[in-house]
Amino acid sequence: QVQLVESGGGLVQPGGSLNLSCVASGSTANIYEMGWYRQSPGKERTLVASVDGDGRTNIPRSGAGRFTISRDIAGNLLHLRMNKLKPEDTTGYYCRARVITVVGSYYYWGQGTQVTVSS
Repeated sequence: QVQLVESGGGLVQPGGSLNLSCVASGSTANIYEMGWYRQSPGKERTLVASVDGDGRTNIPRSGAGRFTISRDIAGNLLHLRMNKLKPEDTTGYYCRARVITVVGSYYYWGQGTQVTVSS
């Protein structure tokens, strides 16, 4: 089992920045990939940014040039730096960890943190 706790959400003005953090605990040794997703009510969760165990990052076009994802060496702390925030970035942000075992992959989610971009 892996537990994920997010922090750093809040209210920011358009054009501002926020740092989100996610701390993993529990059976973290097999975490291969961590990422941030966001979800608006009634919609599916979509990828914001991810980083795998080889350090490769994946940031969709919506965040390219604005968002940066990083993971500490121990692999238990995940950061998301969001710059030039827009009102359409307003939603809940969720941390996800992918654990790889001999029997397959498992996914764990945090409870989420709210980001509101408004003047």
